[in-house]
Amino acid sequence: MRKVAILAGAVIFIGLLLVWSLGRGAFGRFDSEIFRPVEKSRPTVAVEKAALAQAQAASDLSPGSPTRQILFGDLHAHTTISFDAFMLNMPLLGGAGAAPPADACDFARHCAALDFWSINDHAANITSADWANTIEAIRQCNEQAGDPRNPDLVSFLGWEWTQAGSTPDNHYGHKNIILRYTDDANIPTRPIAATQGGVAANPPPTLARGVLALGGSRLRDLAARWTAISETEVCDDGPVRDLPENCREIARNPAVLFEKLDDWGFDSIVIPHGTAWGIYTPPLATWDKQLQSSMHDPNRQTLIELYSGHGDSEVYRSWRSLEAEEDGSLSCPKPRPNYMPACWHAGRIIERRCLAEGESEDTCAERAQIARQNAAEAGVSSHVTVPGVTGSELIDAGQCKDCDQPAFNYRPGGSAQYITAIGQFDEAKSDPKRFRMGFIASSDIHSARPGTGYKENRELSESPPRIRPSGGNIVGSFLSGSKEAPISHSRTYDEAAQKLSGLQLYESERTRSYLYTGGLVAVHADGRSRDDIWNALEKKEVYGTSGPRILLWFDLITEKNRYPMGSAVELTESPVFNVRAVGSLEQKKGCPESTIDALGVERTASLCGGECYQPSDTRKIITHIDIVRIRPQIDPNEDLAELIDDPWQRIECSVDPTGCSATFIDPDFATLGRDTVYYARAFEAPSHSVNGKLPTCKVWESGECVEVELCSDDGDCLGEYAHRAWSSPIFVDQPRAFND
Repeated sequence: MRKVAILAGAVIFIGLLLVWSLGRGAFGRFDSEIFRPVEKSRPTVAVEKAALAQAQAASDLSPGSPTRQILFGDLHAHTTISFDAFMLNMPLLGGAGAAPPADACDFARHCAALDFWSINDHAANITSADWANTIEAIRQCNEQAGDPRNPDLVSFLGWEWTQAGSTPDNHYGHKNIILRYTDDANIPTRPIAATQGGVAANPPPTLARGVLALGGSRLRDLAARWTAISETEVCDDGPVRDLPENCREIARNPAVLFEKLDDWGFDSIVIPHGTAWGIYTPPLATWDKQLQSSMHDPNRQTLIELYSGHGDSEVYRSWRSLEAEEDGSLSCPKPRPNYMPACWHAGRIIERRCLAEGESEDTCAERAQIARQNAAEAGVSSHVTVPGVTGSELIDAGQCKDCDQPAFNYRPGGSAQYITAIGQFDEAKSDPKRFRMGFIASSDIHSARPGTGYKENRELSESPPRIRPSGGNIVGSFLSGSKEAPISHSRTYDEAAQKLSGLQLYESERTRSYLYTGGLVAVHADGRSRDDIWNALEKKEVYGTSGPRILLWFDLITEKNRYPMGSAVELTESPVFNVRAVGSLEQKKGCPESTIDALGVERTASLCGGECYQPSDTRKIITHIDIVRIRPQIDPNEDLAELIDDPWQRIECSVDPTGCSATFIDPDFATLGRDTVYYARAFEAPSHSVNGKLPTCKVWESGECVEVELCSDDGDCLGEYAHRAWSSPIFVDQPRAFND
């Protein structure tokens, strides 16, 4: 009997040891280790054909006009090194599993046929091994590009500094850092994060992870990720070159980030993105504080991503989701045309439930007021204050209803127009500090697929069909939690947080209806080399598109010079501008033979989704071009809505596949006597696009919408959307007295 007990004890011990080892990450692997890029470049003939077609289009539209090559890229791509991407691509959620840097390289080259791209995993999730493997993968990708002076694809190394504050005062947002070079002498030893690791740094206990890891190889990989990220120590303060190689370097705010980048001294560009995306941006957050002291580096932070797969962050609106009282408390504003505050709608839901239970109108009105206040105080998670609410019941509350493909839970104080219009007057009232950033777009894809916007294929978007997780395991419980019953009483955020799991505190069901295929960045470059592309980025001779490869030129013309988009010019006379746009090439179905030759049939299907960038010879029509005029503040009390003219001019275009062009003047500039910013926005004819149409009402009660039709788990979610391109601004200044 004693031998049996000893044997049983040994078996239990070995079992516990095995589970503990699995929980520590034994037998798991890092996604950064997996695969090498395919050792084939794009055919030279394909690259040359694209350049010739572009040159011909420019010549047909405006013979004799000076042009340089326009190159298209994506400066915002995540692999499953990023923990959110890892989780979203779990097979138990319908994902494909590992999406390593090699996949991103192959997709950029053979599926999307990009000219350049960058890798931007969340720094808080990148271990020292991940960083070394990422560097090697980017170098391998560049090795397959051919002649460095004329490569088929330029791959940039980078990361994302991912910060989210709990209040407007401590929120700075997400920024991508792009490095110019990839040799050891020009690469930081470690990326710079904003936090220790986010949710990945606080995993379940080791034995719980081990039990989960018994479920399969991908869950063993998850255990390994959890362990590696959570056990990476935070670096001490000090000069960056004196810190250990394998610690997590943290910059809590932009000032520290720029200080560390300066300490390294390498060429880099910092690109904020998702600036109006309310899924993580607190209500009432604005960019004003980022103009103060050293929170902005005009030499590094030179571009802003105003569109991605997470939506459009371009336009300013005067409404706000909350109101701040003089004593610092928050209150819920009343609805306005084209905007229903989420807090106000929370009160409507509770009141409707209350009345349905037969309570008195006074009782229900009181509960509605409490619900509005609870929602107002819940920050980005107002939905959790309404127990059991569904995404369709939340209708379009909190959304910009007169915007096209807007960022979810829109924050106007982070819009590109707001950022361009504000000034900081503490240091010099007569010459306020301002942001002067060029405009780009990218994908923010989380499946190692840079440049997915070439076709409206939901499988390749930020909103692919998903399997809803069950609550039957740690992962499912973390992602979905248990379903709640709808009741007629609101609750505070703190009360909700005690019952709900991690991701339940963020909206996910409605978010799917506000995710898109992603945009592109375009550069006007002298050539295809790394330095040619970098020089264009530095000079802001760039623009963004919502995915299609629209050709766009925007210039200021004087008697002696032609100043391209991104320029800053001092003038006394009224400026004259020329804008030209040519529609993108319509796409043929499937993939070119060169892609299948490089990747094989199976990988073309799995990586590219069977659909690649494969242009025809037919161009889409440019319907119109808007010119936006912004007069940046010269007084902090000026109302921004009065300073942003959108559109200031609209140029209607004829139905002509060769494109659209116009020359125009601002007659007010000389008389107004103030600095002015101009940019162009060119529109293609509407076409079917993923989430191209905002959710529409499906259930009405007493004249009010109570439920909307959301993008489903398995539908195409197509709607009409006019794809567009945004030029970088041209900054036209009054001459400064100190320049005389």
